[in-house]
Amino acid sequence: MSDPTALPPTLKRYLKETVRQAWPVLISAWASMAFAVIDTTMAGHTSAADLQAMSLAVSIYLTIFVGLMGVVHALIPIIGQHFGAGHHEAVGQAWGQGVWLALGLSAAGAITLLFPEAWLAFSGDIDAQVMAKIRHYLYALILAMPAALIFRTIYSLGTAVSRPKVVMAINLLSIPVKALLNWTFMFGKFGMPALGAAGAGLSTAVVSWMMLAMGLWVLRNDRFFRQFRLRPGRPRWQAQKELLRLGLPMGGSYLVEACAFTFMALMVAREGMFVSGSHQIMANLAALCYMMPMAIGIACASLTSQAIGAQDLARARLTGRAGFILALTGALLTSALLVIFKPQILAFYTTDPDVTRLAAQLLFILPVFHMFDAMQCINTYVLRAYKVAVIPLVMQVVALTGIGLVGGWYLGFGPAAGTLQPIIFALMPQAPTGAATLWLMAALGLGLSALLLRLWYWRTLKRYLQH
Repeated sequence: MSDPTALPPTLKRYLKETVRQAWPVLISAWASMAFAVIDTTMAGHTSAADLQAMSLAVSIYLTIFVGLMGVVHALIPIIGQHFGAGHHEAVGQAWGQGVWLALGLSAAGAITLLFPEAWLAFSGDIDAQVMAKIRHYLYALILAMPAALIFRTIYSLGTAVSRPKVVMAINLLSIPVKALLNWTFMFGKFGMPALGAAGAGLSTAVVSWMMLAMGLWVLRNDRFFRQFRLRPGRPRWQAQKELLRLGLPMGGSYLVEACAFTFMALMVAREGMFVSGSHQIMANLAALCYMMPMAIGIACASLTSQAIGAQDLARARLTGRAGFILALTGALLTSALLVIFKPQILAFYTTDPDVTRLAAQLLFILPVFHMFDAMQCINTYVLRAYKVAVIPLVMQVVALTGIGLVGGWYLGFGPAAGTLQPIIFALMPQAPTGAATLWLMAALGLGLSALLLRLWYWRTLKRYLQH
């Protein structure tokens, strides 16, 4: 790795460095999202019941997994600062403690997946057939969770030390395996029973353990990673406290965002199977689009953490600026693609005419939603590089939960249901009122969150520069 002090600290240089680290993270993220895309598209070609079951079950699982994953991702700024300071043994010790943390979080996550009825109480009456599919899908994913969370420690390590291509390669290799196993388990090939949505969960469990095995093999055999003396060791409470002090608010931020999508899906289920399916397509697209600002944010946070560890605050400031410029540019490009290729995107997701019609209306709001989502994302990740996580969590709770989720329920399904109908009719003429209200209020909540987080980043940067 080249010495970062050998070149003049220009913005152009940090733009290139961020892109160099972000593109493998982006491809890795898209590859991870391919699992959800494969599940959704295959379910869309089985039955509407499987698609609704997938919509609700994926929302529940992602809420739990994303929150736990956020806690594990505390390793990125911690390891990044150790690596920037040249403390290689501390890098290995931090990773080992992260493995223990992932195991503990897996047990907690597995317990929550055993009781999907508690989540689905918000959805009203769910067809018994759909409920059974949801339960079987989530039970299969209990097997996947330990492998998936431990693999996230490998992801965090590779990202923090500027080696994101390791995880990218593993994720890419897993896609065809996932597609093959989905085809086998969901449609009953090679003598297997046709399991539908549950088959998608089973294939995810198999692939997750395969990915973990490949990741551990790389850590053991790659010369670069050997310098860190990577081993779990014994769990140490002091190290666990440091991880939890940063990881819990980070996981909380992830959870706030994921819960918004989860409870949106649960409430939208009241409007019927076809509306639920169209919402799932929207949610899947929003998550897929989010991968670009997230990749830029992770790369930016990693490079900024390394600069802070090296006590080079000028480099940290310019890296943060480069990340913001790249995230804004990427969001504009993504929004344009959503508008231009909307018919082709919908045809890829489903052949059902009712789901297609409703999704086409909801998609009018997605470019705006994505712009605000990208801006709040990049600011959140850069703040984490400075180990600032509690205040962003508070801001996101107010903006995303208070305005986005509670406001969306109140105006879409609660006492003031229908209040935004004139606005919805102007933006999305034939969209279902409840779902459209939720998406509109979520976009407004993200916009406020982006603004508040940007203001706090400027405050944090000023405080660091003064010290």
